[in-house]
Amino acid sequence: MAQRSVAEEAQRALEVHLLDGSWSPGTRLPAERVLAETLGVSRNSLREAIFCLKARGLLVSKRGSGVFVTDCLQAAISSPWRQLVVDHPELRWDTLEFRRELEGATAYHAARRADKSDLKKIEGIVKRLLNAYESGERRAEHQADADFHEAVAEASHNSMFLYLHSSILRILREHISLNLIGLESHTRKIADQLRQQHLAVWDAIRKHQPDAARRAMIAHIDYTRAELARREDAKPDR
Repeated sequence: MAQRSVAEEAQRALEVHLLDGSWSPGTRLPAERVLAETLGVSRNSLREAIFCLKARGLLVSKRGSGVFVTDCLQAAISSPWRQLVVDHPELRWDTLEFRRELEGATAYHAARRADKSDLKKIEGIVKRLLNAYESGERRAEHQADADFHEAVAEASHNSMFLYLHSSILRILREHISLNLIGLESHTRKIADQLRQQHLAVWDAIRKHQPDAARRAMIAHIDYTRAELARREDAKPDR
């Protein structure tokens, strides 16, 4: 019975990695010996924990390669919506409303909890984003923009926020791209607005100002919504 209790503890520890996004789909788990030592459990207990997660479809063994994380958690939420967002661009309004709540919260907690590693990562992404705005490279802008929002979610160090964010990551990346495509013909004014908004979020996070970070993130998403709506209203009736 004691042995099973240890295995359950090991299983919970593995589940945390799946929930907090540190092991994304496709990630290969560390070698069994290393992982057992890291968790402070026997290899038999670790094997039992891994077996349980395999049975639930969260992990899979690849002969000769090791144990890997499946996309089971991500697919459970994102699969039905992913194609819908692509096929029905009008769903961007619901997604923006959802992002306003989720990302306002992640920015708030990122400003509270971001450590040196988080700040270094976000700073690097911000530099890439600024370079993309300057060069006008749309693909680089889309990638850096999505990476920025993902890094903020990671910096929140909240397992549920990370789970939600990572589960719908493909949706969010597509949604961000759709929005930026919708804002195509980027005027310099719009590019400057987006740049300033991302910098405001980053500035509040690095200064550990939670309320300011939330306000800045919400202002960014509200601006995107308003600008997209303005362009939609300006389209000629068909």
